[in-house]
Amino acid sequence: MNNSNSETPRRHYQTVTKALHYLKDRQLEQPSLEELATQLQLSPAYLQRVFQAWAGVSPKQFLRHLTRDAAVERLKTGATVFDAAIDSGLSGSSRLHDLLIYTDALTPGQARNAGKHLSIQWGFYTSPFGSCLLAWTERGLAFLGFSSIRGKQYAIAELQQQWPLAALVEKPEQAQLWGERIFTRSSDQPLPVWLAGSPFQLKVWQALLKIPDNANVTYGDLATATGNPRAARAIGTAVGRNPISLLIPCHRVIRKMGVIGEYRWGTEIKMSILARENINCHTSAGSENAI
Repeated sequence: MNNSNSETPRRHYQTVTKALHYLKDRQLEQPSLEELATQLQLSPAYLQRVFQAWAGVSPKQFLRHLTRDAAVERLKTGATVFDAAIDSGLSGSSRLHDLLIYTDALTPGQARNAGKHLSIQWGFYTSPFGSCLLAWTERGLAFLGFSSIRGKQYAIAELQQQWPLAALVEKPEQAQLWGERIFTRSSDQPLPVWLAGSPFQLKVWQALLKIPDNANVTYGDLATATGNPRAARAIGTAVGRNPISLLIPCHRVIRKMGVIGEYRWGTEIKMSILARENINCHTSAGSENAI
């Protein structure tokens, strides 16, 4: 019995490793979950569950990241949007546009307009860390800020500062739906996030997304990861302006020597989030060891 228990995590690891290599090698072919499962001689449901547990994302999400990175690299070399789309495994330039908008940000023109002619809906939700302000458009979540420490008016002022020319429309019922989706993971679909920031800020926020669960990095580490090893101060400013807390894990950035450091929404909130992640990590590890 003990031998079976010890073999299960190893078998899961081997399964996910094979899946990762298969998706990476065949990214241009855009294999489906069913194709991947057939290749590994597993059921799609079983593969989805094991992959999600070990990799933290679904096979489809992992393939999406691979495709986005491939397309961006082609664009950097001077390829046209259409060529980059075809070369990265997408069916055409419209698919590439949708992919980049979904994973990156609003267009430069929209950013310059500071939300002019844009309607942003918002509302408060009671999260595990107290009240938080959520704001969204038809394209996705645009703001998540906690108000349990510094107050609701502070959170609203931060939202207004980010979108000074936008029309803000309160939608408390829809905020509850967004909150449940974010904090209870009531849907297995990826959360659409619509970011507004400078190219430098977007680069920093992308780096934040790569910090593993229950891991911490310093501002210097983050500066190195973004290719700006001497820009720790600028990195700190960009981290502080992260518009979507928790989902973009700026709370995982600490000062040297393990000091928690300041947090836009209050140090108490940052400590609570880190403590909850630590508990969840150990709980998950214990559950896997018990399989």
